[in-house]
Amino acid sequence: MQIDFHSSERSTLGVEWEVALVERESGELAPRGQEVLDALVAQHPQFGEEGDHPHVTGEFLQNTVEMVTGVCDTVGEAVDQLADTQDRIREITDSRSLEIFGAGTHPFSQWADQPVVDKERYFKVLDRAQYWGRQMVIFGAHVHVGIDHRDKALPVLEGLLNYYPHLLALSANSPYWCGQDTGYASHRALIFQQLSTAGLPFHFDTWGEYESYVNDLIETGVIEEISENRWDIRPVPRFGTVEMRVCDGPSTLREVGAIAALTQCLVESFSRSLNDGGTIPVMPPWHHQENKWRAARYGLEAVVIRDTRNRERLVTEDLADLLTDLEPLADELGCARELAHVETMMSGAVGYQRQRRVARENGGDLRAVVMDIVERNRSER
Repeated sequence: MQIDFHSSERSTLGVEWEVALVERESGELAPRGQEVLDALVAQHPQFGEEGDHPHVTGEFLQNTVEMVTGVCDTVGEAVDQLADTQDRIREITDSRSLEIFGAGTHPFSQWADQPVVDKERYFKVLDRAQYWGRQMVIFGAHVHVGIDHRDKALPVLEGLLNYYPHLLALSANSPYWCGQDTGYASHRALIFQQLSTAGLPFHFDTWGEYESYVNDLIETGVIEEISENRWDIRPVPRFGTVEMRVCDGPSTLREVGAIAALTQCLVESFSRSLNDGGTIPVMPPWHHQENKWRAARYGLEAVVIRDTRNRERLVTEDLADLLTDLEPLADELGCARELAHVETMMSGAVGYQRQRRVARENGGDLRAVVMDIVERNRSER
């Protein structure tokens, strides 16, 4: 089976932001996503129609709502669409004593208590993954960036893979799990990779090799169709994009914009390098595996492996130089303001650091952590 890659206009983007619903009083996860979606679509039917426009969908869990942009030319446009969508959701949730919660995991709600959406494809995931599938009480942000030629898709994927730890460290926002501090900046990253087709992508030299891999998965019954291959970074042939799925769910729109801007700039820089006859460095798989673990464990304090010579560097130092290199490109793409927020995040505190600080300041009260995220989302509108 051939996999047609429907090329997109270069560096256009789409953003998907998974958020949870929580009860206003208790801060517990609330399995009321379908109720909110039904009410939203009743008032604004366009949000229930999937396509190249902003819309809202359910997800694996009944406590989750996913906001999806249309195809956007700039990060600012994508953030504006998410802001408008969130405002429409809040019209529904405010009157129902619900709040919007953005993070990679919930600090204290129990995973075993979270019902799954009543869809056959989700029950298949549970049947196959069993215990680990039930633990997928996780939330992320995905950024699609358009690729103008199929032959760029796999090299661009390799380029993003080289910056996996930077993206994960910056977005890490899941230190707590079922009331316990895991010791990790991103517990979500390690939970998600327990699904059989999730985690780090494999390396392929040609599109034909990638096609053979997907065909093998289908032939052996691992997946039924290509979207069930849930790599952290993957080509999406039907959209003509490479999708970055590394990040924990951000807490604010500004953080979503910063992550999207960094992703868009990286992809455009790889695309231009390929146009100029350049190549994307390919690092050994174990480097990527180790870098992912280090970023998940240590966040912005991770020392990551940067090349095949095993040279290492503090991820924030590498990010600082990367931002300087990408600034001219960000000006061209119209996302300079959003990219600049990456530096603001590094100099202040990112999600996992804020969560731990709020917990300390409130004597370990994790409800305070939840409500800080809720209020931060509102105030940074």
